[in-house]
Amino acid sequence: MKISDIFQTKKTVFSLEVFPPKKTSKIDTIYDTIERLSDLNPDFISVTYGAGGTGTGSLTAKIASDLKNIYHIEPLAHLTAIHTTRQQATDILTELRENGIENVLALRGDLHPDLPIPGDFKYASDLTKFIADFGGFDICGACYPEGHPESEDVISDVTNTRPKVDAGATHLISQLFFDNNDFYAFQDRAKLAGINVPIEAGIMPVINKAQIERMVSTCGASLPRKFAHMVSRYENDPEALFDAGIAYAVDQIIDLIASGVDGIHLYTMNNPRVAHLIYTRIRKVLEASNKA
Repeated sequence: MKISDIFQTKKTVFSLEVFPPKKTSKIDTIYDTIERLSDLNPDFISVTYGAGGTGTGSLTAKIASDLKNIYHIEPLAHLTAIHTTRQQATDILTELRENGIENVLALRGDLHPDLPIPGDFKYASDLTKFIADFGGFDICGACYPEGHPESEDVISDVTNTRPKVDAGATHLISQLFFDNNDFYAFQDRAKLAGINVPIEAGIMPVINKAQIERMVSTCGASLPRKFAHMVSRYENDPEALFDAGIAYAVDQIIDLIASGVDGIHLYTMNNPRVAHLIYTRIRKVLEASNKA
């Protein structure tokens, strides 16, 4: 099923994200994670291409194929642009198609100093158009409530998001954020820019201090006062910070659903326990939203 059809049938879509194991880890670890996440009955699960270009298209395709054909969960396979040639993209899309995968998230991807830059796809919108021309796929794009770290400002950022939709993206998933007001402001800018596709809110539960520092440095997410106070109060108490991080994410999600968000995309970090703790607290709210 194409994800754009899911948005037509549900008021609030609920999805998860997993990433392939590192080269030093056994692939079986991802299937243990998926097995436990399948209990949450997500509308779809996205499979990343590997942080910093370390993943491979074939591994992503295999996991996406198993999601669909073994676990009967709709997959969203990531495909990055910056280090990918047109031939590599063709090979990966062909493999995805042969395995019945219908949904692709087109990303520019992170720059990796050890990988060549072919120059075939400079922007995510270039890859989006290539996939659209290839045919047969529902295409998702990324968006950034606080602006992409390389954007001059939030206005130019949303202006640069519009070409993804014009090129064929039927829905967007946001980067993580910790202040819902940033997301609501982005929704307003997107509407003014003529972006009228569903936008899922990307939520990452932050459950330890190291994760907070890593996310801020890599994603550029700002920390609102409420979040900063939480971290300051519990940073030396791992169990308390874990509970507080779960509660913060739940509070974000409930506010978003109450405000009519198109969907919640939970960045699980391959941690089924965290996903379960959050889902049990939001399940009734999700169900009520989709009954309304």
